Amino acid sequence: MLKKVPASLKRWVMTLLVLGLLVWCAADIDWSTFRFFSWGTFRGTMANLMKPDWAAFYNGSTEDIFSLMLMTVAIGFFGTAIGTVLAIPFVLLSSRNLWKNPVIPRVGKFVTDVLRAFPELVYAIIFIKVVGPGPFAGVLAIGVHQIGMLGKLFTEEMERMDETAVEACHAVGANGIQTMFFARIPQLMPIYASLVLNHFEIAVRSASTLGLVGAGGIGATLIFAIQACRWPRVSIILLTVIVTVFLLDALTGWIRKKLR
Repeated sequence: MLKKVPASLKRWVMTLLVLGLLVWCAADIDWSTFRFFSWGTFRGTMANLMKPDWAAFYNGSTEDIFSLMLMTVAIGFFGTAIGTVLAIPFVLLSSRNLWKNPVIPRVGKFVTDVLRAFPELVYAIIFIKVVGPGPFAGVLAIGVHQIGMLGKLFTEEMERMDETAVEACHAVGANGIQTMFFARIPQLMPIYASLVLNHFEIAVRSASTLGLVGAGGIGATLIFAIQACRWPRVSIILLTVIVTVFLLDALTGWIRKKLR
């Protein structure tokens, strides 16, 4: 009879496996591009990034950094709103504890898997071909991706919720719709709200890059500034994104505390 494997041996085996995986991945990377690295260029770039172009932040036009950042936040907000609303039907379809037939939840989960399999940039390129370049394409791209992401998270919370309140409602003669509104939704709403707020932050960060393909927001200005080596302008854009994400994190954190 084999003795139980010691925990220390398990840790060593896992460590060796991880190190082996890192070595294998590193061996597959072309490291020859390091010969183009220049410390002088690096120091010059960093020095220019330390000199933000404050005049570009706000000048009263619709193309300044402040206005483009507001557009980026708006794209993230409306995309998250669309994804939240349209994720609900998929949650009702995908939750195993709402169906006796196991096939229906599998179909619903497969659909959400497909929707979140592609990044927002892929969706943005597709929607630009459909509706044309601009913020609307970005909103649709984030919205479709968020359907898959929020649909998965909402379904997981629905399936592992405490069924005690549901059973109590059934015991007094409540039907499925009544148990949904009086037992499930009150229990899940704070969790769902927290997930939506968290994904709103993620959507704003994603919207910051969608402009790279013409889907509105601050991304296009950023890539043009990088290509032109206008590092002071790049600096003010990055600072604006950082401050915006920080403020959104503080705001959504405060809201989440109030929902507990």
